[in-house]
Amino acid sequence: MTSSTAHDRLTAHAGELRAIRHDLHQYPELAFEEKRTSEIVARELDRLGFQVTQGLGGTGVVGTLSSGHGRKSIGLRADMDALPINETTGLAYASKTAGKMHACGHDGHTTVLLGAARYLAETRNFDGTVHLIFQPAEENIGGAQRMIEDGLFKRFPCDAVFAFHNWPGMPLGQFAVRPGTIMAAVDTPIVIISGPGGHGALPHKSADPIVAAAAVVTALQTIVARNVDPTEPAVVTVGTFNAGTACNVIPESAKLEISVRSCSPPVRKLLAERIQAIVKGVAEAHGCRAAIDYEMGYPATINTADETAFARAVAAELQGDHPIIDLPAPTMISEDFAYMLEARPGCYFMLGNGDGPERKMLHTPDYDFNDDLLVIAAGQFSRMAEGFLAKA
Repeated sequence: MTSSTAHDRLTAHAGELRAIRHDLHQYPELAFEEKRTSEIVARELDRLGFQVTQGLGGTGVVGTLSSGHGRKSIGLRADMDALPINETTGLAYASKTAGKMHACGHDGHTTVLLGAARYLAETRNFDGTVHLIFQPAEENIGGAQRMIEDGLFKRFPCDAVFAFHNWPGMPLGQFAVRPGTIMAAVDTPIVIISGPGGHGALPHKSADPIVAAAAVVTALQTIVARNVDPTEPAVVTVGTFNAGTACNVIPESAKLEISVRSCSPPVRKLLAERIQAIVKGVAEAHGCRAAIDYEMGYPATINTADETAFARAVAAELQGDHPIIDLPAPTMISEDFAYMLEARPGCYFMLGNGDGPERKMLHTPDYDFNDDLLVIAAGQFSRMAEGFLAKA
C-alpha cells in the first residue's frame, strides 16, 4: 500500500480524530489518574478488533493486532497524561478541570496512535504483530518504567519500539531525528545545608547556612565549565533556594533543589560525584553540614542506529516539501521513553507542530496541539508498522 493511499485513508477520518483529541483535551488527567482516557482508548481498540489489555503499570493500555504468519513484532507508544497547569487558550474545547491541562500534547499523541490503529485494522497490510502502547505518567513519574516492571515486554514482545513528540517551532510535520542520544538524562539532587542559627546582629556566634548555600550555588557552576569535557552536553541548574523567615535571624537551614542533565552515562556519573563533593566540601568550609538526597531520574533517550535509519527512511517517503532534519546535538529535555529504549532497540523522533506565532511552546498555559498533525503523524506510525512488518 502506498503512502498516498495511507494518507487518503487517514484523511477520511480526520474529523473523527479531531473530535477524539478535543474530547481528551477537555478532560485532562494527571499521572496514573488516566482512567477516563484509558477507557476511551480501550473501547476504541476493542471496537477495531484489537486484543486489549488494561491496567498495565496502573492505567496503561496495550492493543495487540496480528496479521499473517510473521513472527516479527513492533511496538508503537503514545503517552496519555496531562500537566498541573491552568489553561489560558480560551479554546472552545479548553480544559474543563481547573489546574489540569494537556500542555504537552499527549492528547494529540494518544489520538495519533488511535488513528494508526484504525488504519492498521482496516488494511492489515503487514505480516506480524503490532503492539500499540498507551502509557501513563510520562511527566516526571516514569510510567514507562512502571509498565516494564509490570511485564510489558515479557507479555508483549517487541523487536523494536518507536515513539514521537510534537515539536512547536518546526514546520508542520517536519521530521527530526538523530541516532544515539536524542534527549538528556535528568537527575534531581535536593540539598539541605544546616548550621547553628542565631541573631543576625551576631553572625560570629553562628554558622550561616544561607552564606554556605550561596557559595554552593556559585561553586556548582564550575562543574560543567571545568570538570566536564567541553564536547559533552551537561546542565546543572539550581532551581530553588529557600531559607529564612526574618531579616534579622540567621536560620538553621537552607534548601536547594537542583536539576542535572547529561547525555552519557560517564558524564552522568561524574556530575553526581562532583555535585556531592562540592556541596559537602563547601558546606563544611563554612562550618555547616550538608545532607543530599540525590534522586536519579530518567536516563538519556538513546536511539539505536538501525531503527533510527528505518524511521528516517519512512519519513523520507512521506515528507513531501520538508527536508528531514538530522539533529546535530541532543535536546536537554528528558523523556521516559528512555526506559523502553534501554529494554529494546528503537527510535524516538520529533514531528513539527507548526512554526507560526500561534504555536506556543510545550508546558505553557497557552499551548495547543496542532490538529493538522494528527493525520501526518498517524501516517508515519502506520507506514512504520507496514514497513517493519513488510509482507514477503
